[in-house]
Amino acid sequence: MQHLLIEDRGAVRILTLNRPAKHNALNTVLTQELLDSLRAADRDPAIHAVVLTGAGKSFCAGADTTEFSALTPEEPQAVTARADLTTALHLVFSQMNKPVISAVRGNALGGGAGLAIACDLAVMSETVRFGYPELKHGIVAAVVMANLVRQVGRKQAFELVALAEPLDGPGAKAMGLCNRVVPDAQVLETALQMAQTIAGWSPVAMATTKRSFHRVADLALGPALEVGRDANVMMRGFRKAKEA
Repeated sequence: MQHLLIEDRGAVRILTLNRPAKHNALNTVLTQELLDSLRAADRDPAIHAVVLTGAGKSFCAGADTTEFSALTPEEPQAVTARADLTTALHLVFSQMNKPVISAVRGNALGGGAGLAIACDLAVMSETVRFGYPELKHGIVAAVVMANLVRQVGRKQAFELVALAEPLDGPGAKAMGLCNRVVPDAQVLETALQMAQTIAGWSPVAMATTKRSFHRVADLALGPALEVGRDANVMMRGFRKAKEA
């Protein structure tokens, strides 16, 4: 991997964005490496949970804008391919059976903020700079809005993208954008502890929990209860077969 570090600690895989001089900005290479590595972790039967973090001072400063000059209307295929890649990355977290926990400190801005909250769980430092500054640069917080608006109220989501003001850890926690806020030095350790707990559960039960969770999240009550009912029947049958 050119820009991504991979380390396994038991059943937990740590994926570290590794462009520290660029605050781990997402260029095409890193975006593709991360997408491929998340899919690989999901296929690996030895891995039960994933932690996503960043090397150096930041989690991820968003898209690498130095690539934008090459993505022009004169190159429609390149523009479309890059947009498709970004979309696939932000979608893959909800498609995986394995839970992913983000360990976020320093800058988590734009696409980096979107990446942090696309994970199933998020641990942020007290001093994190989390936000969507795209409008300050004359661009749009585009793909990342889909996850944002599903995780906070509409007024709060629009405030984040319209005012472009960053939040610290407590501010992100108050909006429901992370699960834990800890001092900088404890961010990765806390995320690993959570991942190790998750990795100790039955992989089948965990995968079913995650699939059911993402299915019911956007359903009305009746269809959502049907999803739960189907999972209930399946798990009872699985437990009986296991006991036999």
